[in-house]
Amino acid sequence: MLKERIVEIQKEYFYKDVTKDINFRIEQLSNLKNAIKKHEDELIKALFIDLNKSEFESYATEIGLLYEEIEYFIKNIRKISKVKKVKTSKVHYPSDSYIMYEPKGVVYIISPWNYPVQLLLMPLIGSIAAGNCNVLKPSEKTPHVADVLEKIINNYFKNEYIYLVRGDRELSNTLLRKSFDHIFFTGSQSVGKHVMKLASENLVPLTLELGGKSPCIVDETANIQIAAKRIVWGKTLNAGQTCVAPDYVYVHKSVKSKLIEEISNFTLKIFGNDMTQNSEYPKIVNDSHFDRLINLLEEGRILFGGNYNKDNLKIGFTLIDKVDWNSSIMDSEVFGPLLPIIEYEDINKIIENLKRKDSPLALYLFTNSKLHEDFVLDSLSFGGGCINDTVSHVSNNNLPFGGVGKSGMGKYHGQSTFYALSNEKIIMKKSTKIDPSLKYHPYTNNKIKILRKLIK
Repeated sequence: MLKERIVEIQKEYFYKDVTKDINFRIEQLSNLKNAIKKHEDELIKALFIDLNKSEFESYATEIGLLYEEIEYFIKNIRKISKVKKVKTSKVHYPSDSYIMYEPKGVVYIISPWNYPVQLLLMPLIGSIAAGNCNVLKPSEKTPHVADVLEKIINNYFKNEYIYLVRGDRELSNTLLRKSFDHIFFTGSQSVGKHVMKLASENLVPLTLELGGKSPCIVDETANIQIAAKRIVWGKTLNAGQTCVAPDYVYVHKSVKSKLIEEISNFTLKIFGNDMTQNSEYPKIVNDSHFDRLINLLEEGRILFGGNYNKDNLKIGFTLIDKVDWNSSIMDSEVFGPLLPIIEYEDINKIIENLKRKDSPLALYLFTNSKLHEDFVLDSLSFGGGCINDTVSHVSNNNLPFGGVGKSGMGKYHGQSTFYALSNEKIIMKKSTKIDPSLKYHPYTNNKIKILRKLIK
């Protein structure tokens, strides 16, 4: 079958060097953009069916970002891929040193269900720009989106260049044991470990975009009204099914009541009394994820929200108090619209506590104190984040996106994807017009004196 032989087929195509041509890459990027545009309405409809995403949210968080990324590479690919000259030590005079960027070969891109369009095609765009062939595996949990993506990829590109495969876990495991040149995986930490284990059988390099418990800190100097609005926005995007959503809030004791009041009022204002009946509010992807989240509602004390509807798989944004690090809701990433809120008095104590937790994918700090800002940024390790906002850093393709430690390895977006999916081939070109005898035997005392002068 084609899907079982696709890696070998694409490697043979890659060896023809067609994909290395910059004009070819630009042409394929334009082809992808045109294909997305032709099927844009279908994608939006499919996102609504699978996740109940509104047209605005689908365009803002999925499709629009892809157009922006494609245009970035079309405009900048010649500059990014250009041979880069670097300095050479005096020891090697006369010579020149430079870096060439070559495609890795055949890349396997595996995407999750929460942003099924963006998280499959965003790494593909950078991989096309880098000159690779690509095998794509969308999530089967969003089947209507996968239907449209299959049309976009397999009808507009040669199979030997870009091919979308669909199948169960068994097919995925079979492909993971193939000799890809790079695997790009976005998903949970548990599945990421499995992917890494199978990839290690062939020493295939990986980019892992995972997740974790991303904290949000609101200190006593913050603009509470703005903080409330931006926390609600970041947590209700895709009903909280976002790897960089604020997972919990640390709020200073002096402003906790005000923050709860502002969050509650703003949520009611924009969603109404029952979010589960709001037509533009996304749903939970399936029954098992819904049931997992409902069980977490038993944690702590509900301050706001708590309503849910099994018929349409919707859970309203919910603030939960009276939880700590011994609560099960704090064991792993919530990945839903439930937001634990924990008060603090001394920022030093919570920073010392967070230092000992796994490094998160994101961190958000609401403050007007430069002292607190510098302290938090200097003290904690995390993939990326925002000061006085949530989630927005992901949409800037000039910023590398990715995790650290258990929240992921490798960065992408913009030129970072190009570098992640390229091999840096380093070259030193030495002159043959002269050939200093310094490095050759015999190593006399005089030579060591010269070497010491050159290298201090």
